[in-house]
Amino acid sequence: MKASRIAAAAAVAGSAVLVLSGPAFAHVSVQPEGTAAKGGYAVVDFKVPNERDNASTTQLEVNFPADHPLASVMPTPIAGWSVKVTKSKLDKPLEIHGEKISEAVTKVTWTAEGKGIEPGFFQKFPLSVGPLPEDADELVFKAVQTYSNKEVVRWIEVQQDGQEEPENPAPVLELAAASSDEHSHGSAKAEDAADKSDKAHKSETAAASDSSGGSDTTARVLGVVGIVVGAAGVAYGVIAGRRRSNA
Repeated sequence: MKASRIAAAAAVAGSAVLVLSGPAFAHVSVQPEGTAAKGGYAVVDFKVPNERDNASTTQLEVNFPADHPLASVMPTPIAGWSVKVTKSKLDKPLEIHGEKISEAVTKVTWTAEGKGIEPGFFQKFPLSVGPLPEDADELVFKAVQTYSNKEVVRWIEVQQDGQEEPENPAPVLELAAASSDEHSHGSAKAEDAADKSDKAHKSETAAASDSSGGSDTTARVLGVVGIVVGAAGVAYGVIAGRRRSNA
């Protein structure tokens, strides 16, 4: 009896832990599709779960970091949602690919045109962003989630080193180290292909030249043979004529 009571108590305690810890993981987050490398472009998904049983999520507002502005932010159409991209003037213009950028995206807002994210469901909101900063290991996006009952949840708390996760943590995008391997491999392949193409062109030209030379030689030989045959024919005609005259 004691063993069974202890087991039952442990099961209840375990369930309580799961129930209590569940909401801590159900928050707005951001993850890249593939790799978000420093200095590059990436597609990132903002994952928004509905944490309420009696209301739907009807709006998501994502604020972009001012210390690392992103010049290019492009959303993809999502059925049942409208999207608005807000840009602002930069205090200090950015220079990207030799071009100066005087404004950057500071906020993206999705608004439900229908029921939104209903209880028990989640929604992904993809964005193409870049170029990502080269001097940062992560980007913090502060998000605001609005429910159909007018409740607003602000996911804006920044995780501090050595401390527990805050109640409403801001979405954080981890940046991978920049790598030029793919670019260099691509360049090497392009150069190799160009070299092979050039060699193939030279081979074709040489072959064509050889073929042309061979054709010219054959034509000349045939011409000489024709002349010889013609001369022989003329000589034969003259000799035959003389024989007839003597006869």
